[in-house]
Amino acid sequence: MKDAEPSIRAADDKRRPAVLQVLPALVAGGVERGTVDVAAALAAAGWRSLVASAGGPMTRELERAGATHFTLPLASKNPVVMRANIARLAALVREQHVDIVHARSRAPAWSARAAARRAETHFLTTFHNAYGGRSWLKRRYNAVMAAGELVIANSNFVAEHAAATYGVAREHLRVIHRGVDVARFDPEKVSAERMARLAQDWRLPDGVPVVMLPGRLSRWKGHFVLIEAMKRLNRPQIHALIVGAGDASYRAKLDAAIARAGSAVTFRVLDECRDMPAAYMLADVVVSASTAPEGFGRVIVEAQAMGRPVVATAHGGAVETVVPGETGWLVPPGDPAALGDAIAAALALDTDARGRLAARAIARVRAQFTTAVMVAHTIAVYQELLGAHPAPIPTTAAA
Repeated sequence: MKDAEPSIRAADDKRRPAVLQVLPALVAGGVERGTVDVAAALAAAGWRSLVASAGGPMTRELERAGATHFTLPLASKNPVVMRANIARLAALVREQHVDIVHARSRAPAWSARAAARRAETHFLTTFHNAYGGRSWLKRRYNAVMAAGELVIANSNFVAEHAAATYGVAREHLRVIHRGVDVARFDPEKVSAERMARLAQDWRLPDGVPVVMLPGRLSRWKGHFVLIEAMKRLNRPQIHALIVGAGDASYRAKLDAAIARAGSAVTFRVLDECRDMPAAYMLADVVVSASTAPEGFGRVIVEAQAMGRPVVATAHGGAVETVVPGETGWLVPPGDPAALGDAIAAALALDTDARGRLAARAIARVRAQFTTAVMVAHTIAVYQELLGAHPAPIPTTAAA
């Protein structure tokens, strides 16, 4: 690979540098959101911003931002399809004069790595989580994410995992926390009408304390820990909301656990919400009870951006995003007693204390965990790979 050629060539013929981000599909999710945010910032900065995926509902947003999408069967884990994707991607890289291929997920990363080698261009990866794998085969599959010339990790926790488990050299790691759109997650921009409409949809009585656990319906998200914690609190006037999509069988198990808790708790299991800023504003406490460590933990950062008291489990990315006693509470994973105590403490805050906590949380998110910070640091990594600064980063990028 000719490390210096892309930036020199860009300077010589005044061709705009091109980055191709590769991921399975453009559906709603943290990886997809980050891809679109970076793509939009690249386009705004004057780069050629390209994305390859199997498509999805976020494709239109991507193209409105000035990026170009190429539809390829990159969501497939079929070895035959993955092998065919190598030729497809290599041809795309050559035709579009791509300077950097940025892989954001494991299955397409295998094809993207081989294509980047074939086309002699830069290859970059992002670890979005601490990829496990008990078998040798699974670890081998995950290891492609450690194969970038540089490797981005979305938290220090994930960076440590990449170094310890997959042997990524420290000098090749770059930590870039996931960003929150603080223009959207801003308590000043959520009207009373939006909150009232959502409260009506969810049939929430006026004046009741609300504890909310947002996130997809999956056992490791800690829903059963929250149910047990609320049962121990035995305060049925509190409404506990589980907000997220999931399969019917898991939801049935949640309903059964709630029924067993009896009258000690008032629970609602709700579908995924389209207006999460308003949802956070309805909550008196936002909980992340994950029993397995999350790479970053977007929900807890979004809630802090909205000035809500948060309670999270003390592992993974949450340790980096919550300051105990300052912006929220951290509790041991899988400990319903500790979780219940922290929820009770958060609910007991008076108006002044809640206001001070909200101000600290909002200020910290806006300083460290915004989309603007994330995209600026990501473009800096692209510039580092190219060995030059071929395009400026606009100060308005996703502010």
